[in-house]
Amino acid sequence: MVTKFQAGAILEIDLAALAANYEILKQRAAPAECAAVVKADAYGLGADRVAPVLAAAGCKTFFVAHMAEGIALRQTLGGHAAIYILNGILPGTEGDFRAHELRPVLNSLEQLEHWTGAAALHLDTGMNRLGLSPDDAAALAAAPGRLENIDLRLVVSHLACADEAGHEMNEQQRQLFDRLRATLPARPASLANSSAIFLGPGYHYDLVRPGIALYGGNPTPGAANPMRQVVRLAGKIIQVREIDTPQSVGYGATHRATGPRRIATVPVGYADGYLRSLSGQGMGCLAGVSVPIVGRVSMDLITLDVTDVPMQAARAGAVVDLIGGDGDTVDEVAARAGTIGYEILTSLGRRYHRQYVGQVPGNIQDE
Repeated sequence: MVTKFQAGAILEIDLAALAANYEILKQRAAPAECAAVVKADAYGLGADRVAPVLAAAGCKTFFVAHMAEGIALRQTLGGHAAIYILNGILPGTEGDFRAHELRPVLNSLEQLEHWTGAAALHLDTGMNRLGLSPDDAAALAAAPGRLENIDLRLVVSHLACADEAGHEMNEQQRQLFDRLRATLPARPASLANSSAIFLGPGYHYDLVRPGIALYGGNPTPGAANPMRQVVRLAGKIIQVREIDTPQSVGYGATHRATGPRRIATVPVGYADGYLRSLSGQGMGCLAGVSVPIVGRVSMDLITLDVTDVPMQAARAGAVVDLIGGDGDTVDEVAARAGTIGYEILTSLGRRYHRQYVGQVPGNIQDE
């Protein structure tokens, strides 16, 4: 555990905002059930802290990617929640699934042979990653006895382009999902991820599976973000120095001063998940003033031009917002880095002091 005084940066996670986001999505999807995707350690924010808040907000069904994530989540949540493993089941792991009451999302005809008990069935409608292809679904429909030992609780698929509301593939996948489901025993269905919740009731079915929107990412790119921001990353200045022409900053001398400048160094780098592609692209906010990253992001350090910030505010120990707070949102940071908010969140490192805030029953503040 890294204390607030030991760490070079503080990662603040607002659990009240998380709970509010769940409520927004639940209301939007009603009467469908609103599940929660907490894979990748709740998108980097700590599943052991996030999942109980979502459960207290009414979430009864959770999705993770790996069996190990499911085992840890069961230990966190106890025996009441339904926990689905998106990657399915491998031979030899059946005992662990049963011991921890995990439900595989069966992704192939082969996986059907390795399981008896509660499960979901994944129909591939166009992603071509996991799930039964239309031909596989037809083979299953022709041999329904292959399902007789499976307690099929849910039939799912996944949209390729849900974050592009007008993309023709959304409707193509929805229609194929309906056709494939019609050949199989009637069961509750799930298609919508975060963005698909905002495509309309036709995509909601019986259960929706939001992920990124829970954590503050915008499920409606190009429109105003309906979600509350959950994450704030604030780095501490450890040194401020004055430079002038023709001095340079950082590796490769990629940034050269064109006049007198003040440069602040903050102990956050790509080892902390602050991506190297933010070199010369990222922005921070100090005392209400936007301050650009100059020079390269290195393993442990970034440098920012704080010339426009009053000297008394730009000093060792002062805090610069790098994500959230008065700075860029997760999605804005991602855009500057040439990536997506998912990568920004799941890359957040373990050298930060993590501080959980928000008025949530039973909330323990610091880690």
